[in-house]
Amino acid sequence: MKKSSKNDLEISNLNKVYINNNNSEIALKNISFNVKKGAMLALLGPNGAGKSTLINILSGIVNKSSGAIAINGFDVDKNIRSAKLSIGVVPQELVIDPYFTPRETLNFQAGYYGIKKSDFIADKLLEKLKLKDKANAYVRNLSGGMKRRLMIAKAMVHSPQILILDEPTAGVDVGLRNLLWENIRELNKKGTTILITTHYLEEAESICKDVAIINKGEIVRNGNSKNVIKN
Repeated sequence: MKKSSKNDLEISNLNKVYINNNNSEIALKNISFNVKKGAMLALLGPNGAGKSTLINILSGIVNKSSGAIAINGFDVDKNIRSAKLSIGVVPQELVIDPYFTPRETLNFQAGYYGIKKSDFIADKLLEKLKLKDKANAYVRNLSGGMKRRLMIAKAMVHSPQILILDEPTAGVDVGLRNLLWENIRELNKKGTTILITTHYLEEAESICKDVAIINKGEIVRNGNSKNVIKN
């Protein structure tokens, strides 16, 4: 059953411990924070802080050791399918077949979610992310910026309430970074809750009203970005 909540993401006392040859490594320690409906929150921290581990747990790639997670009001331990359908993840890597067109890429992805052809929204997403004129081009011929935007569209084919972007601007130039943020802001204005991981302090402060700072697997600060970063 879906919970009633003002938050789209609720994480409480989340822990992840990796066991290897009788040795244990704590990746996440008692992580707790919420993301409000319609918010844009930056998860800020250095490489190796635990950001990717957290995202992999939220997307179902990695199992948590303990703790509670509710995505769009759905407890991941009780209603994993609805929780997964509520979230879209844009990884750092470009995971797209170079021999498909953008339209084919999005329609195939929608099929993986069991969406009927009559409910495909590929064309709407391509228009929203300024890729409509490249709908039938081969992905291998797209520019780097277009491929990044296609990755966002790919994560949105099932109309998730929450979009997670893992270091979306790492390694991109200033022009492309500004264009990506324009696209992300537009999605947020239309109601999509956004969670972004980044290690760019100025990016977190300028783009997101809320920020959670993670270091060595622990949340060390959490709240309004300007107040958190000033302190």
